[in-house]
Amino acid sequence: MPMKKWISLLLALCLLLTMTSAFAEGDWTAAEFRAAADVRTELASDYTGKTVILHSNDVHGQIDGYAYIAGLKECFSQLGASDVILADAGDYTQGDMNVIASKGASAVEMMNAAGYDIITLGNHEFDFGYDQMMENLSKATFQTICANVTLVETGEHILPGTCVIETSAGLKLGFLGIVTPETVTKVHPSVIRQVRFTAFDELYAAGQSAVQELQDQKVDLVLGLLHLGMDEESARNAYRSVDFLQRVPGIDFAIDGHSHYVMTAGQAGEPIQSTGTKFSHVGVIVIDNETKKIEDHFLVPTYLGSKLYSAKFVSESVLEKAKEIMDQVDAEYGATFATSEVLLNGERAPGNRTEETNMGDMITDAMIWYVVREGGLEQTEPHQIVAVVNGGAIRASIAVGDVSRKNINTVLPFGNTLAVVYVTGEELLEALEASTFCTPDSIGGFPQTSGIQWTLDTTKAYDKGSVYMVDGKETSYFAPASIQRVSIQKINGEDFDPGATYAVVTINFCAAGGDTYNVFVRNSSAFDTGIPLDEVVMAYITDGLGGKITEERYGAPQGRETEIK
Repeated sequence: MPMKKWISLLLALCLLLTMTSAFAEGDWTAAEFRAAADVRTELASDYTGKTVILHSNDVHGQIDGYAYIAGLKECFSQLGASDVILADAGDYTQGDMNVIASKGASAVEMMNAAGYDIITLGNHEFDFGYDQMMENLSKATFQTICANVTLVETGEHILPGTCVIETSAGLKLGFLGIVTPETVTKVHPSVIRQVRFTAFDELYAAGQSAVQELQDQKVDLVLGLLHLGMDEESARNAYRSVDFLQRVPGIDFAIDGHSHYVMTAGQAGEPIQSTGTKFSHVGVIVIDNETKKIEDHFLVPTYLGSKLYSAKFVSESVLEKAKEIMDQVDAEYGATFATSEVLLNGERAPGNRTEETNMGDMITDAMIWYVVREGGLEQTEPHQIVAVVNGGAIRASIAVGDVSRKNINTVLPFGNTLAVVYVTGEELLEALEASTFCTPDSIGGFPQTSGIQWTLDTTKAYDKGSVYMVDGKETSYFAPASIQRVSIQKINGEDFDPGATYAVVTINFCAAGGDTYNVFVRNSSAFDTGIPLDEVVMAYITDGLGGKITEERYGAPQGRETEIK
């Protein structure tokens, strides 16, 4: 039997055995098992005469996953593929201490090691600032493209919008890159003042120009790396990847990022694929070299509760590099400082972007506890101090058991600092109304609160007013023309007064107008304490809670927010 067939059979057998073991242990659903079985069939195929694109998105610091995509590249090459191209649709430099500790540099190092060819930017690439991002990318051995970010001063694009990759088989593959315009309020405004994110109709014009540029070069296929996502929050401005495909003809296939969706097609069958997040899957696109057409695309599951892959699917050299970085981070951040009796919910939805959570309660309680302990708000009565943080600032759960600094830094990875802004009751209502405009659909601005007893009626329509502006730039959000959905009943047990002044303890991101909190940036009384939020939360757990997060205190949300659905 030819060696290639032996390799195929061996890979199929290893995969089938690991699938059977995992399914028997109850780690997979039946649907996941069937999906993996389909992958077994795919990987037992002969890829002679094919070009394969392997893709990822929203890796968010899961750096050991690069060993899997690199291993799959070797696998498809062994199965006869003439070329295997690695691509990514953004959000690789944020989300876990393994990349946060280096301000994203270790993510680029790992992508170099894995052998990536082409990527675009995600909104989180800007979290450490434009200058840091460009410094990280200066060390990349791959091409980075993005067609809708320009310099404010000159109007020049910060990166090429497109790239053509010519394969050994003579294919010309054209790639274009797009990042969500929502980045303008997803990132602290102070670190992206140099750049502008093309938005609204200009976004589609930039996309069409990029497609035309590729078509002028006579490419065989146009592939979009679209960090736009599929969230309903983004549908209001037609910023989703499916909206982009509808308004920008000529894209043969899109690789999507931003929303952490797992999909092999859009809801209406649009040619789009996304791998979820943190390497839960690796995307595969198969192109026939002779017909120059995409003949197949699918997702390869990776973790799914058990280690799916045999060693045949792992690049040991890439895994070793990842382990070196992870060991260094664990040595610095891995020491236990507390314990938790409860699971603290750090999920997006249902979670911190859709409703009150026990994690949001603990974090906002910590914020008030800290400023009261440190002083400086003596001019404000204690019953007028509240806390608000956007749900999008909370990025991970904390499991029952030991709690380390790494856990807290993973929950709160952005380096946000504690800030205080004084607002009227009417302004506080506006902040809550604007930050829940699309609830029950997920929204990063969803307010996790302390000291506020409030109700959200999601059955009522949001009364959309004028677009919010930050630093002279249009955002993706609109002010409420009237307060229709939100009401506040009590502030620290006392009746709410729309005319009173309240001290809102928040984070510098929200105080600067991040996400939907434009009302805060309009207030000149805001001040930044400079104290990192992660340190505030660790101090609260250690000193305020005695080193133990108890079932009695945070076993469930406290009932601060009531939703009418």
